[in-house]
Amino acid sequence: MSGSSSITAMKKMVQQLQLEARLKQVKVSQAADLKQFCLQNAQHDPLLTGVSSSTNPFRPQKICSFL
Repeated sequence: MSGSSSITAMKKMVQQLQLEARLKQVKVSQAADLKQFCLQNAQHDPLLTGVSSSTNPFRPQKICSFL
């Protein structure tokens, strides 16, 4: 690793650490409540269960052509 790439890598690491230091921490008791809420509602979450093709408004439209 050359000197300039080493400096660039270190700057990126410092930026990442500064970003992580600014994050608001959550108390353990709140995290447990959040985990419980997520587990209880997981079956209704379309990001976890997917969306059926019949109710998906973004599915590709079928093209109807007459011969």
